[in-house]
Amino acid sequence: MSQSTSPLKKSITGWIFAALIAIGLTAYYLFFQQAPTARAPQTQSERYKAQAMKALLALPELKLWSSQIEKNSGGKLRGALIEYDPKPRILNGKSYWQFAFVENGAEVAHHIESFLVESGGTEILVEDPATDDLLSLERWRKEKQPQTRIVSGN
Repeated sequence: MSQSTSPLKKSITGWIFAALIAIGLTAYYLFFQQAPTARAPQTQSERYKAQAMKALLALPELKLWSSQIEKNSGGKLRGALIEYDPKPRILNGKSYWQFAFVENGAEVAHHIESFLVESGGTEILVEDPATDDLLSLERWRKEKQPQTRIVSGN
């Protein structure tokens, strides 16, 4: 049985998500706009987070989407990762960094997909907003076919 969500709740949820995106984008820009020597991760936790971001950006789907976004927007928008919670999420005794891949512009960031990356490990999970399930990369690729998804860049 589906439950309807009130317009007020949708509005509040939208504003909360927008605030989280703004915070995440600020953190992302602060991290990546510093000189390479100044931004080198200092703690093991920071190194794991940087490795998690690198692993996500290496996914063929994110590379494809980034390319589509930049091409379709004439370079005005870019694909970007934002961390939507600075504290790792604990699932079954494992710690996961939480990121969203977004279409990023000067005035707006449009959410495309959410990921969890195991801290210090190799596991990547994808959040399915329709079911609130966490999908393995294999299952996500098989069921959602993200490689066929076209990201507008507009």
